[in-house]
Amino acid sequence: MKQIQKGFTLIELMIVVAIVGILAAIALPAYQDYTIRARVSEAAAAAGACKTAVAEFYASNAGYPSDAAAAGCSGTAAATQYVTSTNVSSGTITVLLSNHSALGGAVGGTLTLTPTAGGNNVISQWLCTGAPAKYMPASCRG
Repeated sequence: MKQIQKGFTLIELMIVVAIVGILAAIALPAYQDYTIRARVSEAAAAAGACKTAVAEFYASNAGYPSDAAAAGCSGTAAATQYVTSTNVSSGTITVLLSNHSALGGAVGGTLTLTPTAGGNNVISQWLCTGAPAKYMPASCRG
């Protein structure tokens, strides 16, 4: 008489548990980097108001503002949970990340936006750089 198997053997269950463990070991660190990157993207959003202010200053005066006050954006007004301050120096915007523990390896990092002048008193593009590069938004990791 032939016996019909009902259920899984112990070895089959152990193989499934091992596969799930391996997948979790790979996925968790990638997810943690993703969440830190999402928090750091708040710095790019905080620089948005200053980008507009610097572009308007450049269009009106054919030159870059010397500081945040001249540009019309306050450095501490942009402070959030993950952003300590936003500074402007000769048109270059620097955003300083906070020491919040949720930022992980990006604690105290910086995001810098440097304008490139185009014709007719217009800023043609913004060059984004930052440190640590691993956690910067995709436009700043290039």
